[in-house]
Amino acid sequence: MKIHEYQARELFASFGVPVPPAMVVEDADAAADAFRAMKKDHKAKLAVVKAQVHAGGRGKGGGVKLVKTPAEAKSAAKQILSKPLVTPQTGPEGVPVNKLLVAAGVDIEKEYYIGMAIDRANHCPVLIASSEGGVEIEEVAKKNPDAIVRIPIDPSAGLQGYQARKVAFKLGFKGTQIRAVGKILASLAKLFISKDASLAEINPLVVTKATKDHPDGQVLAIDAKISFDDNAIMRHKDLQALHDPTEEDPAELRAKKFGLSYINLDGNIGCLVNGAGLAMATMDLIKLHGGEPANFLDVGGSASEEAVTEAFRIILEDSNVKGVLVNIFGGIAKCDTIANAILAAAKEVGFDVPLVVRLEGTNVEPARKILKAAAKDLPTMEVGADLTDAAKKITAAVGIKPKKRRRSA
Repeated sequence: MKIHEYQARELFASFGVPVPPAMVVEDADAAADAFRAMKKDHKAKLAVVKAQVHAGGRGKGGGVKLVKTPAEAKSAAKQILSKPLVTPQTGPEGVPVNKLLVAAGVDIEKEYYIGMAIDRANHCPVLIASSEGGVEIEEVAKKNPDAIVRIPIDPSAGLQGYQARKVAFKLGFKGTQIRAVGKILASLAKLFISKDASLAEINPLVVTKATKDHPDGQVLAIDAKISFDDNAIMRHKDLQALHDPTEEDPAELRAKKFGLSYINLDGNIGCLVNGAGLAMATMDLIKLHGGEPANFLDVGGSASEEAVTEAFRIILEDSNVKGVLVNIFGGIAKCDTIANAILAAAKEVGFDVPLVVRLEGTNVEPARKILKAAAKDLPTMEVGADLTDAAKKITAAVGIKPKKRRRSA
């Protein structure tokens, strides 16, 4: 589960990570008022207006504006709110912006990257840090991998003091900065582990320019990003309240209500499968035979007739879908139950696109009889002998010519 930057900032602050003051607004006039409040209460000479969406690369898409007056804040807010924000992570259609963060600007001396993720190879959280902040860590890893520090963390013990100091020294912090960075790293690790996060980033963590009150500068988190493990979210009622349904695909939200795992894709062949592994194999076979999957849809092991009907409804509401492949390996989900669900969906939803069904496993013979008896009422339906046969039939049905295979000499 993702949350907005302003929510991540609030979590950071509650765990002791210092962040500049900020306000959340929903219109241009409120953005101007927020700037005035920053100037009055925090002596801010400038502010940053940032789009609040669940996507990275906001600056590249025009979703982050530096402003110096209330009028500029109003203008920037109006511009960002006026149209969908398109970033490298949103696709060409972009995403609507409903909220803005107006944060006090700071005079930056140096930027760093600090993040935590799960190291699945070593089965533990890992602290990732770099002296090259303000850019995507993936780019740093490609161009200068030696600039990245990785510290595995024992989740039962948390980040140790010597580990935090090691990171601070390696990144080049000095003086009072080292103590400040140590506290920030410890706080970030505590947040990550206690809240079952899957990703937590401060990009950038900055050191401000030296002042009379802060001769070594201040260390501040001026950006915040956190994602949480969906499988653990039931343990955190406070985090559940942070979920923003407007940031999710409506079809994916509908699917969740029926216990379905659905992800919309760009292809034209809808997939209805039980089991994530089988779903991936089905998508691979479609691509192998020249097609493109329109979705990932796993109905699970205990799908009811109602859930399968809803699954078909979700698939067929996608205007890009020109055909549907059903691939069920009956285990807990019995094949005859799926067959009856297909007929029920045909009555409720209707199939005006080609449908290819491949069933195998528990009660497959009764299921095949059910489908055979209904063949007259479902002229668009074909039955696949196996997965390869089903993939060939559905790609042919949507007008894709078989690929020619090269033969080795």
